Amino acid sequence: MQFGSIASGSSGNCLYAGNDDVHVLIDTGISKKRIETGLDELGIDSKDISAVLITHEHSDHIQGLGVWSRKHHVPIYATRGTLKEIQRCRSLGEIDESLFHVIRPEEDFYLGNLRVHPFTIPHDARDPVSFRLSDDRTTIGMATDLGTFDDHILKSLEGSHFLYIEANHDLRMLETGPYPYALKCRIAGSFGHLCNEMSGQMIGRLKNEKLDRVVLGHLSKENNFPDLALAAVKDELARDFDITEKELQVSVAPRSAASDLFRID
Repeated sequence: MQFGSIASGSSGNCLYAGNDDVHVLIDTGISKKRIETGLDELGIDSKDISAVLITHEHSDHIQGLGVWSRKHHVPIYATRGTLKEIQRCRSLGEIDESLFHVIRPEEDFYLGNLRVHPFTIPHDARDPVSFRLSDDRTTIGMATDLGTFDDHILKSLEGSHFLYIEANHDLRMLETGPYPYALKCRIAGSFGHLCNEMSGQMIGRLKNEKLDRVVLGHLSKENNFPDLALAAVKDELARDFDITEKELQVSVAPRSAASDLFRID
C-alpha cells in the first residue's frame, strides 16, 4: 500500500491512500485544484481516484468536496450524520446525492480489495470517524481530530504497519496564545484535539513489530511548530516506551504541500 498527505493542518486536510488497484482520498478540505496538484506531485492521476472517505463535516475537511465531486463524480463515504451535515452546508453547492454512501462506525466495508474500517472518535462533530485501511498485506491507521484516546481507539489501530496521527498543539503555546478562552478549552478538551505529548503516548501504545513509520499531522499553525511536535513526540517515545529513532521513524506532514509518497510493504 501507499500513503501521502496532500494538505495537513487546521486550515485544510486531504490525504491519499491506495494500492495498485484502488486509490482513495480521505477528506477534501482544500480546493479541487490543490487536490489535483497534490495528487500529481504524489504521482497519482486524479482520474484514478475511485472514492472519497470523509471523517466529519468541519470545513477544513470538506470545503473542496462540492467542486471535486462535480468534476470527478466519485462515490462519497461518510456516516449518516456527517452526510446530513454535508447536505446542509450551502457553501459546498449542489452535490449529486446518488454519490452518497452511508457507512456505520465499526462496520467494515470494501472498496475493491481495500478493506476500510471506520471507527468512532471523540470530536465535536455530529458523527465523526477515522479509518483503518488494509489489503491482504499491509495496514494503514489514521487518527486526527480527537480530544483523547482510549482502548477502543487503540484496538481499532492495533497492528498497523504505518500510522498518521494528530499532534495538533503544544499545551503551553495554546495556554499563552491569542485564542479566546472558550476556544482554548474546546481544543484542549476531550472532544477537541491531541496535544504533542498525548500523540506520543498514543503512538507508544500502538508500537508493534510491524510498525516502523509514523507521520504526525493536523498541526495547528498558531499553537505548534513541526520541530516542537517532533521533539515532544520523540521524547515521549524514548522516555516512557524506550523506543528509539532506529526502531520507529517519525516525521511531520507538510501543512500546504504534498508529502513524500510512503510505500508500505
